[in-house]
Amino acid sequence: MLYTEILKDPSVFSKIYKKGARASGSGLCAYFVQNRRPYNRFGITAGKKVGGAVERNRAKRIIRAAYRKNELLLPLGYDIVVVARADIIAKKSTELDGFMLKLSKEMNNRR
Repeated sequence: MLYTEILKDPSVFSKIYKKGARASGSGLCAYFVQNRRPYNRFGITAGKKVGGAVERNRAKRIIRAAYRKNELLLPLGYDIVVVARADIIAKKSTELDGFMLKLSKEMNNRR
């Protein structure tokens, strides 16, 4: 990921959930907030409702692939957390491209 740092700190995740704007689609939901940095920070969560460990890891893998493919479309300077939902298991990363475009438009509208 070119312009992205990975989020791992739970307190940052909580801050984004509370203060961030939301964009949702089929299979996932994204929260985002400006971070005033020259790069994005990206995190993924997949709870037990998504499925077992294999399904959760697959969900995270296809979300990362869709983000990597559409990273240049997203504006810089945001913290983004994507939450996987149970119906993401039936999707492929190419099907998530539409959501990434929607997320990009939402982020540009909030500026």
